[in-house]
Amino acid sequence: MNEVAFHIMTKPTGPICNLDCKYCFYLEKERLYPGKHSWKMPPETLESYIRQHIETQTINEVTFAWQGGEPTLMGLDYFRQVVELQRRYGANRRIVNAFQTNGVLLDDDWCRFFQENQFLIGISIDGPEPLHDYYRVDRGGKPSFQKVMRGLEFLHKHQVDFNTLTVVNDQNSRHPLEVYRFLKSIGSLVMQFIPVVERLAEGPSADGLDLVSPEHGEKAHVTDWSVDSDRYGSFLCAIFDEWVKQDVGRRFVQLFDITLESYMGMPQSLCWFRERCGEALALEHNGDLYSCDHFVYPAHRLGNIMEEPLLSLVQSQQQKDFGNAKADSLPKQCLQCDVRFACHGECPKHRFLETADGEPGLNYLCSGYLRFFRHTAPYMKFMANQLRLKRSPSEVMGLAARLEPEFAKAARNEACPCGSEQKFKKCCGRTR
Repeated sequence: MNEVAFHIMTKPTGPICNLDCKYCFYLEKERLYPGKHSWKMPPETLESYIRQHIETQTINEVTFAWQGGEPTLMGLDYFRQVVELQRRYGANRRIVNAFQTNGVLLDDDWCRFFQENQFLIGISIDGPEPLHDYYRVDRGGKPSFQKVMRGLEFLHKHQVDFNTLTVVNDQNSRHPLEVYRFLKSIGSLVMQFIPVVERLAEGPSADGLDLVSPEHGEKAHVTDWSVDSDRYGSFLCAIFDEWVKQDVGRRFVQLFDITLESYMGMPQSLCWFRERCGEALALEHNGDLYSCDHFVYPAHRLGNIMEEPLLSLVQSQQQKDFGNAKADSLPKQCLQCDVRFACHGECPKHRFLETADGEPGLNYLCSGYLRFFRHTAPYMKFMANQLRLKRSPSEVMGLAARLEPEFAKAARNEACPCGSEQKFKKCCGRTR
């Protein structure tokens, strides 16, 4: 039997949220369901989804990912019912629940429930107070930082496992070490740094949305809050340079782990960096299944799980074509790139630029990723070799320390001491 495993980002409350983050791409998805008054996934849809999601996967561990909007708006009793249904249909499987929240509504009851049922919590936080509150405000335009920190205190109190998700935007991208050190100070051991890249339609779009997909054929411009590609690269490199000297094996950064997977020849654990995608879908509140969380547009609606079996939608030709298009549409510039093995053109959502030859499909973040992957290459090769020799990759911190004196005396136009074959000023010298 072929192994069946896929990931679904489940949105039981659709796009409804108690915050009004100015960069959020999902809030406007409410327009896809005009006249809607109830955004709560109905009990029959919830039960059908949990049953089908467990039954259709052949692996022993089944993960449910709850997001939104803001899933805590559903109330604690709703997720008590979720756990009851998972136990009913679990068939001795190991069930894992990942729960992404802004943390505003967390309290003793929520966190006691999370701890008792071993939920893994993702907290959305964009850095210290001024950086977080620049965009992450409530519906009244008031800052949310203090409420998030209060929620975090409850997580610590009940010893709930959590990681942090930081949206890298045009503001906090200017302060990489301030962000990284803050996340360390609040106890984050696992960090995700997600770049925000959105385009705004310059005229009415057919689906009524302002933020457009890469396929949008009309004029559109990158939003002011989107992160600049080169600055994103600098952001990642600055954090990496501190991490590689003192935090390897102590703190985990998702992109660093995925890059190491690439150097180990392993399938990347995040679809953005895989050669092909299509195994990470999004389920809306009413049972509508979409090809991807970043492609919740009418053209990418696969169907509804109350009308067609979940597995048939996941394995549909439409979804296969969607996943294959990532590799099949790579421009020549990407195919010839020396870091393609680590990038694979990244997420199709960001591939709306043209190459130097005028070919479509270049990723908006290309220059930033080029810099990051080339900058980190010597360290990644060292860590990958350590793992192959069954040694600790944390020994790379010694290598980083030995190189530091070489950096101090390196001339800007000489080859970088790290061995990247780039000039020092274009490699490690850019973050010093």
